[in-house]
Amino acid sequence: MHILKQKRLVHTFFFILILFGALVFHLAFIQLIHGKEYGQRALDQRTLKVSLEDTSRGNILDRQGKIALLGSHQEDRILVFPQIILHKDAVLRTLADILQQDPGEIQGYFTGSPRYLPYALTQEQVSRIRQLKITGLLVERVNFRYGTSPLAAHVIGHLGPISDQGELEHLTGLGGKPYKLTDSIGMSGLEYFYERELKAVEPADQARAHVDVYQNLIAGLGIEVKRHQETGKRDIVTTLDAEIQQIVEQVMDERIQRGAVVVMDARTGDLLAMASRPNFNPADIARSLPGERDTFLDHCTALYQPGSIFKVVVAAAALEEGLVKPSDTFVCLGDKDPLIHCWHKEGHGLITFEEAFAQSCNPAFGSLALKLGSEKIIQYARAFGLESQDIIGYPVPRDNRQNLNLIAQKYSLVNSSIGQGPVLATPVQMAAMINVIVNDGVYIEPRLVKEIRKENGEPLRYYPLGKSRKVISQETSRELKRLLGLVTSEGVGKEADIKGYGSAGKTGSAQVGSGTDKVNAWFSGFTPVDQPRYVVSVLVEEGISGGSSAAPVFREIMEKVLPPSR
Repeated sequence: MHILKQKRLVHTFFFILILFGALVFHLAFIQLIHGKEYGQRALDQRTLKVSLEDTSRGNILDRQGKIALLGSHQEDRILVFPQIILHKDAVLRTLADILQQDPGEIQGYFTGSPRYLPYALTQEQVSRIRQLKITGLLVERVNFRYGTSPLAAHVIGHLGPISDQGELEHLTGLGGKPYKLTDSIGMSGLEYFYERELKAVEPADQARAHVDVYQNLIAGLGIEVKRHQETGKRDIVTTLDAEIQQIVEQVMDERIQRGAVVVMDARTGDLLAMASRPNFNPADIARSLPGERDTFLDHCTALYQPGSIFKVVVAAAALEEGLVKPSDTFVCLGDKDPLIHCWHKEGHGLITFEEAFAQSCNPAFGSLALKLGSEKIIQYARAFGLESQDIIGYPVPRDNRQNLNLIAQKYSLVNSSIGQGPVLATPVQMAAMINVIVNDGVYIEPRLVKEIRKENGEPLRYYPLGKSRKVISQETSRELKRLLGLVTSEGVGKEADIKGYGSAGKTGSAQVGSGTDKVNAWFSGFTPVDQPRYVVSVLVEEGISGGSSAAPVFREIMEKVLPPSR
């Protein structure tokens, strides 16, 4: 019996020894392998944090990769850690005096979580606040994503909140990037299309205060500023030229309430400027929400009836097919013409094709359309890119209302010949169409994004120039260049002529509804006329005519873009 008890004691001893050994091993494993991790977690739980960025995302840059189109900037701000500030009332009064604010305006920032005050500081204010040396107050530079006047707002897009847990799980499931319900995400434009690339993996730059359980600063740690060198966010380099974009927006603010302007590099098809009106500020979406209709619509990629600019397609088809020569004549009876009414009510009478193009005579192009037939017009319209809504690097969803097959419907052919009826196009498409003529009959796909790169500038993905294809012969292209030059030198587009450089292009006026004198006014053209560098499309919604409303906008923009002529 005694021996049995001894055995039990020995077994119990060894069992306890094994358990103790396992416990020691586990503690050693935690200390050696995960000690740093758990220690960091414990420290994080006692760390008060203030982000030094309003949102942690990559930048959207101009074609040189140097200028932030969204106006990203830094401001000196006061960071407040309410938990560790002593004598709050006195500090509050002192700050209010320095900031020249009512104490009641900033009182709310002295309770709750740490944050920065909504006031940009002058250098004098920065100096005065730092001289106070108040524990719990810090002055640091805070990064703001949007400025007061960002460029190309509709292209950049805007941010908004994650709607619910379901959307959060969807975003997290995309892989690679962590999300919280409090994060802002892209809702439109490049912010939306490149959400995964722009979003940071690591948290934003932060100011951190390490405290104990009594909210006292831990000796030796205090308040530190931690800035991440590599956060996983990517920069988007666009093809937009910041200087040209700025000029376009300034002119539009003075000239256009509703509409769009597109500027294209004639040599490459790169989009150098894209601007829409009405405008909005991505930094203050709430103010834009009750604004004008279609405030957030990118009019550059929206569909409109192009009016007489579509006559370029009809003319190209007729010339290429050998159905017309510049000297061929037509009869125009004005608003009494039985085929289609002309904008020139008295009629042009007997008019050559060359004159009909320069004067934008409707009956002449109605007659040409009947000669060509719908099949040929559809064929050439497609070749000119009027059913392709693709823009390299800018995956705007296709609008299925654009359907050239509708031209073949009964009674549609003649109306289609003047860009009315079922014919729809975007300002970007109109620029690409004119660029075919500039490039000796070759279509070049438009491009908006050049590359995606790391924060350090290292390229990750490059978007090559657009593919090209032959549309019309060089001979036809040269004839169309000459005809487009007549429009601005002696035709309905004289207001687009640029002294010292010349220009060429086509006007368009598409009626808005019925019973109204208002039209969507167009001008699409290029300059300089001898060695084209820029192709521009201007759309003025509810204007008077293409010649009087859109052509002068083209001229004013290009006069500011081109160096002064000698």
